[in-house]
Amino acid sequence: MSGIRRRDFVILLGGGAAAAWPLAARAQQGERVRRIGVLMSVAADGPEGQARLAAFLKGLQQLGWTDGRNVRIDQRWGAGDAERARRYAAELVALGPDVILASGDHSVLASRQASRTVPIVFTSIADPVGTGYVESLARPGGNMTGFTLFEYSTSAKWLELLKEIAPGVKRAGVIRESGTATGTGFFAAIQAAAQALGVELSPIGVGDAGEIEGSIAAFARSPNGGLIVTGSAQAVVHSDLIVTLAARHKLPAVYFTRFIVAAGGLISYGPDFLDLHRRPAAYVDLILKGAKPADLPVQAPTKYELLINLKTAKALGLDVPTSVLARADQVLE
Repeated sequence: MSGIRRRDFVILLGGGAAAAWPLAARAQQGERVRRIGVLMSVAADGPEGQARLAAFLKGLQQLGWTDGRNVRIDQRWGAGDAERARRYAAELVALGPDVILASGDHSVLASRQASRTVPIVFTSIADPVGTGYVESLARPGGNMTGFTLFEYSTSAKWLELLKEIAPGVKRAGVIRESGTATGTGFFAAIQAAAQALGVELSPIGVGDAGEIEGSIAAFARSPNGGLIVTGSAQAVVHSDLIVTLAARHKLPAVYFTRFIVAAGGLISYGPDFLDLHRRPAAYVDLILKGAKPADLPVQAPTKYELLINLKTAKALGLDVPTSVLARADQVLE
């Protein structure tokens, strides 16, 4: 129980009849307070973490579910650490939730390992069928369903954008989380497109800050390089460092999400992550009303966004082609 919730709980117990009456009245009317576990792969104090949670809570509220009134929401934050995610998933399952929202690879894998019976709604997952989370997108078949991040083929688009915005690039460092199905899938898809575009690939891990700094510095020692930053919790946790290193080593970089470009990255292409956390509220609502995850089809993103930071392009000495500017959803100056 977090510090804030502990205080609220004490106040509820000790605050007298005025504080206790609403819950008692609802209990008499037969309204049961439901329990939702939320397991995020990113950090609570990291970029966009609270915004993603707020998007989910807003979605719930629009459907009539309010934390502290008719639902209790238990939050855990993995901060890019797979072992921490496993520990937190076990904690959430032990609390007896009606449903769990699991966001990101670490959280989804940990939640699946923790329970095959508690309903789980996932989000920000690239390949739920290939990883065995669901039997099919149309009929998930088990205790999990949710919302995909993007298909692995999207990775080829990142490489194409890198070549468009920086035609001189002959080498691309692919920043991905090794040891995960998503990291492997992204790299394989980029590799499939690399030969036709005349680009040599180098994998760069995101295990910790030291690994990232050393690997990017080593990669930058040779000319004509650029970076592709694929989606992972570790990439979010270390996004500020990656942007700083790309600027320091004069490396054009393509990112998987818009908030990194807003923070100084060059260009991004990907779905709206806030929308990917708002939409699962609808499935949580259905499950709380009796629906089974097995019967709820997995849904894909509905919108992809292309963002460009012209200030960063200028610092790198790049002239952004008009063909790229024309396709941009937002241009930051």
